[in-house]
Amino acid sequence: MKTKYKMLTCLALLCAGMNQSCTDNLDVAPVSVITEASYWKSENDANGALNGLYVLLRRQASENLYLWGEGRSEVMGLGVQGSGGRERYHDNSLDVTTAGPNWLGMYYIVHQANLILKYVPQITFTSEATKNNILAQAYTMRAFTYFTMAKTWGDLPLVTEPTEGYDPASIQKPRTPVKEIFSFIKEDITKATQLFGESNTLAQGRQFWSKPALNALKADVFLWTAKRLGGGEADFNTALAAITEAEKADVSLLPKFEDVFDYTNKGNKEILMAVRFKDIEVTDNHYSLMYFPQAFLPSDLDAATRAAIGLPAGQNYWAPSATIRSQFTADDSRKNASFIEVYTSASGTQKFVGSLAVKFNGFVNSGIRLFLDDVILYRYADLLLMKAEAKNALGQDPSAEINKVRERAYGAAYKQHVFVSGSKDANDEAILQERLFELVFEGKRWWDLVRFGKAFEKIPSLKDRAGKDYLLLFPISEATLSLEPQVKQNPGY
Repeated sequence: MKTKYKMLTCLALLCAGMNQSCTDNLDVAPVSVITEASYWKSENDANGALNGLYVLLRRQASENLYLWGEGRSEVMGLGVQGSGGRERYHDNSLDVTTAGPNWLGMYYIVHQANLILKYVPQITFTSEATKNNILAQAYTMRAFTYFTMAKTWGDLPLVTEPTEGYDPASIQKPRTPVKEIFSFIKEDITKATQLFGESNTLAQGRQFWSKPALNALKADVFLWTAKRLGGGEADFNTALAAITEAEKADVSLLPKFEDVFDYTNKGNKEILMAVRFKDIEVTDNHYSLMYFPQAFLPSDLDAATRAAIGLPAGQNYWAPSATIRSQFTADDSRKNASFIEVYTSASGTQKFVGSLAVKFNGFVNSGIRLFLDDVILYRYADLLLMKAEAKNALGQDPSAEINKVRERAYGAAYKQHVFVSGSKDANDEAILQERLFELVFEGKRWWDLVRFGKAFEKIPSLKDRAGKDYLLLFPISEATLSLEPQVKQNPGY
């Protein structure tokens, strides 16, 4: 695939374990900087390459995963100050000139995974299981990356080998049909499953791919193909089986919803896979864009709200929308643990000022709030609701899974919110709604709405555009098209 890299890949190896950024602003052909002759000799080399793979994922998790996975849903609206162009997402007005993040950074991840899969097998390890685990993580990462891109753009250039030379005839690739991309994703999942072997333990800190995390990804993939690509009953059954396997690991719901997201409680038992953000290593991630700056807090803000916000910070370029805020009930513990509404009463009457997401509010160090919460890819509550979705599609009762999630959310008020199974459509509606309440701000909502076929029904900016299904994909940027002569734009844009 032809790209003129705006930053050097460095194989991400120079960054690995050293907390350094790779060189920016270089315009070079995508040739590996560290060659086979100088690298890929030892177990340490393989581990360095693997660490580099996660560095590249963290770059995309800093904001792009959220933009692709939730930005275009009804979750966010305008904040209290300039949006920085983010209104194009919730207004669904992206076009070829303002197309959102392109896929270049994701192909860096693919390239790094391809390098590992090509060269690690030839390295001698003291333990074959260690080698297999590294390869399994690379296959899983490649599957996750292609899955994310396939949901975002549909057909994709399929790159299965590292780019180690600059021959346009071999690296310029047209887009492969999305069904073939998903077949490739499923093949990678199968290979990763075999390489992980019998071990069903979660990785240290739950920040690396493991067999339980792979099974969460597998369930996600097969739910998508069941609903979007005609996989039907067979794929629902595969998703359900993957969830059952993941549940055998050391995962459980935490007693308190808010504790899942506590900065001091990273890698807790509810997490299956999260992208780790750590002070010194990186700067604030996208959660800073959802918080509230001091300058916009009203002077007569009530003490309880002021205490809940704590140290004001961030930009509030976009904020929880009225559409979603109005759907939470006061007895749902997830409401106050997810967002806060700010009012002023200077005139004696409450006046709405704005809202902020508090689910991921970082920590305060020396009078500065740092937004370095992990970006959670999969957690157990998500898995339970995927299980409910698969069971409902197969004609089974999803009540147990939905009620596990609700019981924690409503606590003493749970009896007023017990879910009772109804029709398949009614159950699907309840599951989708529960996913909103449980997973809001976690980068899931847009893809949930697309998977359930509800985007045009639920998103205000799409309600008058029903039937324009091209909008369910992102446009491909002009910059990408100019660099990729064999890549064609998504129809409709």
